[in-house]
Formats: sequence, C-alpha cells, structure tokens
Amino acid sequence: MKRISTSIFAPVWAVIVNLLIVYVIYAVARLVYLGLNWSLLSPALQGNLSNLVLGSLQFDTAAIAYTNLLWVVLMLFPLHFKERPAYHRVLRWLFVVINSVALIVNLADAVYFPFTLRRTTSTVMREFAGESNLAGIILGEVWHHWYLVLLAVALIGALWWLYRQPRLNHRRLSWWQYDLLMLAVLLLSVWLGVAGIRGGFTTAVRPIAVSNAKQWVNRPMDAALVLNTPFSLIRTIGKDVFRVPDYYNDQQALEAVYTPVHMPADSVPFVKKNVVILIVESFGREYIGELNKDLEDGTYKGYTPCMDSLARKSLRFTYSYCNGRKSIDGMPSILSSIPMFVEPFFLTPASMNHVSGIAGLLGDEGYETAFFHGAQNNSMGFQAFARSTGFQAYYGRTEFNQDKRFGGDKDFDGTWAIWDEPFLQFYCQKMSEMHEPFMTAVFTASSHHPFVIPKQYESTFPEGPLPIHKCIRYTDMALGRFFEAASHQPWFKNTVFVLTSDHTNMSDHEEYKTDLGVFCSPIIIYDPSGDLVQPDMVDKVAQQIDILPTLMALLGYPKPFVAFGKDVINTPAQGTWAVNYLNGTYQLVQGGYVLQFDGTSATGLYALDDRLMQHNLVGTLPAQQQSMERLLKAIIQQYMQRMQQDQLTIKKD
Repeated sequence: MKRISTSIFAPVWAVIVNLLIVYVIYAVARLVYLGLNWSLLSPALQGNLSNLVLGSLQFDTAAIAYTNLLWVVLMLFPLHFKERPAYHRVLRWLFVVINSVALIVNLADAVYFPFTLRRTTSTVMREFAGESNLAGIILGEVWHHWYLVLLAVALIGALWWLYRQPRLNHRRLSWWQYDLLMLAVLLLSVWLGVAGIRGGFTTAVRPIAVSNAKQWVNRPMDAALVLNTPFSLIRTIGKDVFRVPDYYNDQQALEAVYTPVHMPADSVPFVKKNVVILIVESFGREYIGELNKDLEDGTYKGYTPCMDSLARKSLRFTYSYCNGRKSIDGMPSILSSIPMFVEPFFLTPASMNHVSGIAGLLGDEGYETAFFHGAQNNSMGFQAFARSTGFQAYYGRTEFNQDKRFGGDKDFDGTWAIWDEPFLQFYCQKMSEMHEPFMTAVFTASSHHPFVIPKQYESTFPEGPLPIHKCIRYTDMALGRFFEAASHQPWFKNTVFVLTSDHTNMSDHEEYKTDLGVFCSPIIIYDPSGDLVQPDMVDKVAQQIDILPTLMALLGYPKPFVAFGKDVINTPAQGTWAVNYLNGTYQLVQGGYVLQFDGTSATGLYALDDRLMQHNLVGTLPAQQQSMERLLKAIIQQYMQRMQQDQLTIKKD
C-alpha cells in the first residue's frame, strides 16, 4: 500500500492527490462519452474547446464535491484515534466505491445519450419501473458494450492502486499542532467544497443547476458534453419541474396570444368515423423516402417502400416534428396533446392531474377504445397512462400470448416485445372484433435497440449504413402487411389512420443531427374513403401535439377540450408551429424559422432552409424574433400554469 510522508500535512496531501485522480477519471469518462457519440457531439469542439474544458471542470468539481465531501470530512476530522491503518482502510473502500459508482453511471450514460440527447436525470428509475425484464436488458447492454466493462474495471483498479493513504504518527504531535491544524484544514476544505457545489465563491452565487451548462456551449445538445451524470442525477432529485413564469401578468393578455382550449365549430356535424393511430418506434422522418424528395441529391436512400406508397395516398406536411426524445414523451404528445417540457409528463407529479385524450374524449361519445403494445404489460408505464386517458381496454404481450390464433411467446423478440409483424396482425384482428365506432392506438417495438429482426428475415433485410436500417425495413414490411389485411376488413373505409413515430433515432444525414433535425418525425393522415382527408403534401408545420385537435376537427367533435397543439389542417400555413425542448432550451418552429429560447431570452434564430443551423440570426430580424418569442412565452406559461393548477381538462358541470 503506497503511503505519503509522515509529516503533519500527510492527510492534506492525500486528499489533494486522491481528488486529482478522480478528476482524471471524470475526464476519461467524458472522452468516452464524446467518442461514442462523435457524430452528434463533435461539432461542439469547433472553436469552443476552451469553454468546454472550463465548463466541464466546473460541473466535475460540483459532482466530486457532492460525492466526496463525506470522505474528505472523515479524512480531516481532528480526532487522534482515527489515525490508524484500519480506519484508513475503511476510508479507502468508501472512496473507491463512491467514485466507482460515479464512473459507472457516466460510462452507462454514454450509451444512453443517442436516445435522449441529454444526461440522465433522477426520473430514470421511474421511467423503467414497469420493466419486468430490466435485468436482462441491462445484461444485454453489458454484453454489447463489453469494452466499457473492461475500461471500468481498469479505471476502478487504478482508483484502488493509485489511492494515497496517509501515515501520520500523531503521538509525536502536541494537541494544538494536530487538532488546530486539522480543524483549520477541514473548515477550509468544507468551504471549498461548498463553493464547488455552488459554482463560485461569492454569496450571490446560487448552487449551479443542470441549466447552467448552456452558458458554456453553442448548441443545446452540447450541454450533455459539459455536464456529468452524477451531477445531473443529484441536482434533479426532488426538484419542482413546473415553475410558472411571469411573462404575462394579465390572464386575458395571455389568452389573447395563446390558449390550449379548443371550442367546437357550431356548423360542423359530428362524423363518427373510426380512428386508428399507429405510433411506430423510432420511425424518424429521415427513413421515409417519400418525405425526403428534396434531399434526393444522389446520397439519400429511403428504407420504407410500403410507407412511401401509403404517404402518396395521404396528407403529409413539409415540416413535421415530434415533441420529445423518448417513448414516454411521445405517448402524451400524440394521444393527449401534451408536449415534453423539462421532464417527461408522466414521470412528474402533474401526471396525477385530471388528464384526458383522444380515447377519453371519443369514449364519452360512444366509441369503443383500446390501446395495444406488444411489450410486457405496464412496460414504460404505458398501461397506466392509457387507462388514465380513457382507453377502455389494453392489449399487451399477455393478451397476445392468450390468443391461440397467434404464436404466443415464440414471437417474442427476446428483449422488448412481440415482433411487429405478428403483433400488427393481432391488432388488425382485434379491431375487427370491436364495435364501431372505435378508437385504437398501437405502439410498435421492433425498430428499437438492440436492432435485431426475426431470423427468417435476416437475408431479406440486410444491414444498412446504420444498424437500425434493417429494423426499419422489417417494420415497414410489417406495416404494409397490416394495411393489406386491414383493407379487407369491413371497417377499413370508415376509418381515419394516423401514422407517426414516438421519436427519432440514428441518423446518417447531417441535417437530421442538428438541434432541430433530431425531432423530425413523420405525421401522415390517411383516409381510405377520401371523405375527410385528401392526399397532398401541404406546406405547413405539424407536430405530434397537433394530432388530437386535428382529429377532433376532422370528426366535428362537438365539445370544448384542452390540447396544446392546433388543428393543423384548418390553420393557415403561417399560423402553424411546433415546439420542443432540449437541454434547457425551448425551440419554436414557425414562419420559416426556428427560435431557441432559454426561458429568459432568445439564444438562436435560424432559417429552416439553413438545414445545418450554421447561421444564427438572433438580433438581426427583430420583428420575426419578437413575434415568435411572444408566442413561445405564452405557450410555456400556459403549460406550466395548467400543470400546477390541474387544468388539463374542461371541468364538467
């Protein structure tokens, strides 16, 4: 065991050297984070390296102070009896265990980043609370990322062997030499630790939060590179997610700019058509050839011939976006018109509010409603959310296995859910057993990490440039067979179909890796009868939260309701917009521009035809910027206010 000198300063030097080792460990973990996500994060290095280093040191200091302050106090506390080998062996274990956990969560988060584009927060445990096969999923990830396991073992070994244990012969020291010096050093260390946690030494400095990372980066996505995961976990525990801003002091002025309350059109009859919503896992707009004709420059390749054919017969939009980056963001956005601001809605206390959605609204009008998801029942909390928003029935892996007409667990993909092809056929069959009118939604699963497909299709759908491409091809085939089967059902022509994705995923085109590009999802509305929806490519901005109000308008729903989106079909193009949230920055797309807003001021303004978001126009177009900022502030304030006051539904008399 390596030891430092026997001088009175031995404990002090031991603390300094050991904490420097931890800084190196954090730096290595950050380099791994960058390396594994190079295609997404490498633009952050361009002309901004010094800020990234300084910002990283600030947040690493805070995290190290949070996690090691107890160890520092125990090292420096002025008690003579503690200067024994056994005591310091215990402290060595404490030091290594604490910092090993920090290292492991940093490395694990490097794998998770492509799916969320942010550091993991304390809501992660609630996010996966319903996964009965979570251990298997984790073991699968460990197997696929064995090199990270080896790196973690090596770094933890380095923590153990490089640890410096002081040897102090305190019996040769007078009480004032030992006690007073240790007390002075301890007080200084605590003061430095508190300053590290706060992010500065002045009394005016508040403890830094996750949002402070934005000051060190040029793009919201890059905040994850400055942060570290232990800090993000610690600083989001028990935090109030929804804080109502005071952009508008007068409620009438706020309502005049934006209101989520939708009133029915008196002259429109209620047409009780069936509604079917297909939420396709990771089915980003990038993969669909028909939605990317403007990118046909010799490098673009689509992977969805079946959905290309469907899109040509459907209403689709020049610009279409998801409102979040996770599956649990997509569910509230699509089915209840609730965007993801700050944290996923149903991981927050506001999920206990009165919430409705398409199923609840139509269920009150005599519709039979059901939600389908081929995973273990209550996976991702979907079953609970579906029930809370008005779905009368839920069909998951359990119900699929009970239906003897299908293959049961032989069709389980081994990780997440039933393969898309058999489950979509099950979905079609169950709808044929429902009474019309009905409203259903299905959430597919096969185009999901670890990106595998059934063995019988491995030669049919070969690997593409990205691992997900073969899964997209498989899911596209499954969707094509679903629509083929549905077309022979008596309810088909009396149904409006909506196809979208929960979020986007891996990209091989740079325009889909920007702060806005990572939210590009398809929104396709298909009416086989042509009575309500005509096929067309419309030059409008659409988003997931528009699905609910758009469907209600198409059907002529006769009652008021709350939805944060708008009826995208009947709204003029200039009045259409989309919002999303990324690492503390709100984004609003409207009128050919995207505005980035940090909650206080605009930080970016880009033209939509600036596909790589290279030319920040903030401050150069004051009228456009002020108009967009005014609308975005109203949306944020309405959202936060209604979340806090439980105003997500129209109160019934």
